[in-house]
Amino acid sequence: MKYSVELNNVTKKFGKFTALKDVNLQVAEGEVFAFIGPNGAGKSTTIRTMLGILQANEGSVKVFGKDAWKDAVDIHKRIAYVPGDVNLWPNLTGGEVIDLFVNLRGSHDKALRDRLIRDFNLDPTKKCRTYSKGNRQKVALIAAFASVVDLYILDEPTSGLDPLMEQVFQECVLEQKKQGKGVFLSSHIMSEVERLCDRVGIIREGEVVQVGTLDELRHLTRYSMIVSTERDIEGLEQFPGVYDIHEEAHGLSFHVDTEKMGTVINHLNQYGIKKLDSAPPTLEELFMQHYQKEEI
Repeated sequence: MKYSVELNNVTKKFGKFTALKDVNLQVAEGEVFAFIGPNGAGKSTTIRTMLGILQANEGSVKVFGKDAWKDAVDIHKRIAYVPGDVNLWPNLTGGEVIDLFVNLRGSHDKALRDRLIRDFNLDPTKKCRTYSKGNRQKVALIAAFASVVDLYILDEPTSGLDPLMEQVFQECVLEQKKQGKGVFLSSHIMSEVERLCDRVGIIREGEVVQVGTLDELRHLTRYSMIVSTERDIEGLEQFPGVYDIHEEAHGLSFHVDTEKMGTVINHLNQYGIKKLDSAPPTLEELFMQHYQKEEI
């Protein structure tokens, strides 16, 4: 398998503070990879090492097989980057900024540019100093998706966008995915990650704690279940892997470890199942599993 991004044992320090500690990540060519974690977890620092803006103290960072620090100029010809807080030249119009960025990458599809401007509902004739945060994000996103590149690095790219524009953004990502382009997406919007991404990496306090597909990560968590039966259920609380049993108006609710579901359902069958609802854990639940700390 070929990788567009490879981080091997990457450590980045700012003075005595360790922002990244032994980070290992591999992003395959053409996949959409989500990188999630709260503010201060190390997401943006990781991205800046990939962009060659920061140099790692230890380890190696490669993009397209090249050193991210030494070969940054060549790498940037093949990537498009959108930060979460876009700053633009105040005296240029949005359209001028879009054209500047696209032309710098040596590609310009005017029809695609114009379609994206319509889709994102941007007025390209206005000066950038008049734009809201959301409109500044639109300029950066249009410039990125109008460029012919191999990898999109997006750091909280929908910050400031309304839900309708978030939908447009998601369609753009899916379009690039169909074309075999890679996307490295840092996001707080769990529904966005669940819809778009092939794999997810979770970073906590500078360390990558889990990497895998959504299905692989969900195996580490519990399903939510609600069941109503003809007769009262007995003995469920004695089963290993069953938690948080509660009586509700519409049935018995509980959580169950994925690998124990078959055994639990066989037990429930004895009591005449009338209705059974089960739901896999959401990415948000999976995310919180790694950040909730016990308070004493």
